[in-house]
Amino acid sequence: MNENLFASFATPTMMGLPIVILIIMFPSILFPSPNRLINNRLISIQQWLVQLTSKQMMTIHNSKGQTWTLMLMSLILFIGSTNLLGLLPHSFTPTTQLSMNLGMAIPLWAGTVFMGFRHKTKAALAHFLPQGTPIFLIPMLVIIETISLFIQPVALAVRLTANITAGHLLMHLIGGATLALMSISPSTALITFIILILLTILEFAVAMIQAYVFTLLVSLYLHDNT
Repeated sequence: MNENLFASFATPTMMGLPIVILIIMFPSILFPSPNRLINNRLISIQQWLVQLTSKQMMTIHNSKGQTWTLMLMSLILFIGSTNLLGLLPHSFTPTTQLSMNLGMAIPLWAGTVFMGFRHKTKAALAHFLPQGTPIFLIPMLVIIETISLFIQPVALAVRLTANITAGHLLMHLIGGATLALMSISPSTALITFIILILLTILEFAVAMIQAYVFTLLVSLYLHDNT
């Protein structure tokens, strides 16, 4: 049981070669670009959701921050679609890999921090030392604020990884318990199966919420540095 518990998180291979890149590129075909004068319902709903999300997320930004709109919308679409595809049977969720989430979080965080030091140098440096700090606490607070700044991308990646991984593990455990109880107690197996269905619905919501939270936090870091 312990050997198969994390089998769904292993990197998939085909003929001995990893196919993670193909899996990562697959969600892009789910969002076709409109090439007609009048779009169909699917593309219209897609554009409406993207416009609603971008309007809600980018209204707090100035002109410099709004240049990141395409990047942030692409990010939330990619994470959301990847999380949802990972809920399908016999699928693989790349966002359960901490290395991939760090690969998204660190460059985006670094870009916002560099923008802050470039355009708001005094304000960016002021975050390391709050106003009215006693002189004897200055070295300690500078160290603490520096550590908290460098923890931000790690917190982004770990939050996404932990939430997606925990949901998948819980679904795996409840599914295994349902199969084991079918021959022992069908009534109990029915209860666990209903719990599994409810948990699956919850995981669909968590997949979208985590994509929104990840992108929203990057947007807030950007707002603080522009």
